[in-house]
Amino acid sequence: TKPTLIINLKTYEQGTGRGAVKIAKIARKLSRKHKKVSIMVAAQPIDTPLISDIVPTLCQHMDPIEYGAHTGHILPQDVKFSGAVGVLINHSEDRMEIGDIEQSIFYARKYKLISVACAPNISLSKTIASFRPDFLAIEPPELIGTGVSVSKAKPEIIKKTVDVVKETNPKVPVLCGAGISTSEDVSKSLELGARGVLVASAVVKAENPEKAMEELLKGFE
Repeated sequence: TKPTLIINLKTYEQGTGRGAVKIAKIARKLSRKHKKVSIMVAAQPIDTPLISDIVPTLCQHMDPIEYGAHTGHILPQDVKFSGAVGVLINHSEDRMEIGDIEQSIFYARKYKLISVACAPNISLSKTIASFRPDFLAIEPPELIGTGVSVSKAKPEIIKKTVDVVKETNPKVPVLCGAGISTSEDVSKSLELGARGVLVASAVVKAENPEKAMEELLKGFE
């Protein structure tokens, strides 16, 4: 897999509706320039069809269900139909039971969606890696949104996660999330064995999202 940059729009005002479209267009423009990096955007379900034609889009959540009486849930087939290329599973702001994580990864595989499963710590990383997601993102929850990156504050977590995941399933690339905001954070994550990063506020809430994205992409060089 190419080194990967995922921009999670969360439900920030700057990352929903028209804001989502704006960031998706910036991502498309920069991915043409930085062809060695795979850039994806994670949008809330309702915005996914708005931007999936612009940039490879992940849906921020999916429920492990099939057709039936599941009012208010998010159906895997519909995530696929919305144009999404994949799905974010078990983000720290949307925790799931372990059985649901496993089932969601299974459904993602069934409907040919890329699964990006998040884990808050090393032991859960090991368990989730055994479910064979396409990516595993390590995100210590206490660092999310702080601007203090996991690569600076807790480099040993990335290193150990990479080792544990490699032992469990060497095919699963590790992404690094939580507080990533500079090119240095990115290059440090890659140095520690990660294959990419998952970022949010550093781009979405930036005065100039294009400049912020450009800064992160420098770290991949």
